[in-house]
Order: sequence, then C-alpha cells, then structure tokens
Amino acid sequence: MQDDPPEDSKLTRSKRAWAEAGKFLTGRAAPPGADRLPPGQHLVTDWPVLDLGVQPEVPLATWRLRVTGFAATPLTLTWEEFGALPQQTRRSDIHCVTTWSRHDNDWQGVAVRTLLDLVQPLPIARFVLLTAHDGYTTNLPLADFAAEEAMLATHWQGAPLSPAHGGPMRLVVPHLYFWKSAKWLKEIEFIGADRAGFWERNGYHMRGDPWREERYSDD
Repeated sequence: MQDDPPEDSKLTRSKRAWAEAGKFLTGRAAPPGADRLPPGQHLVTDWPVLDLGVQPEVPLATWRLRVTGFAATPLTLTWEEFGALPQQTRRSDIHCVTTWSRHDNDWQGVAVRTLLDLVQPLPIARFVLLTAHDGYTTNLPLADFAAEEAMLATHWQGAPLSPAHGGPMRLVVPHLYFWKSAKWLKEIEFIGADRAGFWERNGYHMRGDPWREERYSDD
C-alpha cells in the first residue's frame, strides 16, 4: 500500500505559503465561460508535469478501480472490465492553479456519467473523495464530478497516458483547476459531507473554479 504523501515536504510548505500569501491572485474573477482563459492564467503549448515527487508504476494486471461509499451498486473494476465500458472522446482545456493553461487536449476514456449509471449514487451522496495510487486525495462536489465533460481518461492526443501524466488512468474535470483531476486514480468514494483532500488540507480551495479564482481556501 502506498503511504500517504508527506504534508511537511518542501513542496507542501511552499504551496501552503502561496495560499497564505494569495500568490497569483488577480482579483479579476469572472463568470464561468466569460473568457476561454481564466483570470491570472497564461497559455503553454507543452504539458508541465506536476506531482508530489512520486510517479507510481501501476501494472495493468493488478490495476483496480474501487467505487465505494453511498452507492446502490459499489463495485471494483479490473483493467479489462474498465476497458469494456463504452469509450468516448472529449476535447477540453486544462487550467492549472500554478497559472498555466493548455488549450485543445484530446482525451479518450470512459465518461464519468457512464460510471455513475452503473453504480447509482444514493440521494445522500453529495460529494466524492478521490484517492490515487501515490496516496494523493482530492474532493469534489458530486455535481462537478458528474459534469458532462468529465472523463476517466486513458489516452491523451491519441496515445495512452504516460505514467508522468497519470497513466494508466486519471480523472479529467476540465471546468475546475487541474489539481482536482486526480492522477493514477484507484478509488472513488461517494460521501455525504465534504471532506478535504491533500491540497485542500494545505490551504487550497474546497472547489477550485478557475473563473472565480478559487485557488485558495477562504478560511
């Protein structure tokens, strides 16, 4: 089992200080979709690699996706079972809280709504807590997780996701800052009350809307 990521590492301390200082905030929040590039963001053409210092190797033979919590049909999928689900493609932008954005990313994988149809979250479920193979966690309102463009992605730009970018499978929720789109996803837990994940415990916003500059906690 992967240990929980360290909350007193140099990286964590640095980003916690960013949150306390409000680094990168412009104060120019706008309604979602008012501009393709959210406030305080700049465009890049590459795809920067950001993680907690660990890029886990996840063999497909032992890969599992667990769906737990408040659901009518909790389940565990093997890689073969996951790959047998209906596949879709999406094109979307990426907005990282560290101020870079990348336009027109082509994804392939399983739409989140396809998974939701299988597991049927119960009415009490209002949030999800995501856990990755490196121990990383992040939280999302169920409404954001269930957005039409949200995807459990296995491919990017026509090729399998590299381990550095979250392969073999990661979440993509393009309308929120990308720290919410957990890499190396292994568990989706439906929960009734919001529960802070790794960066949320370290000063980051509980939701993370780029157009509202929800980079850091309001507390």
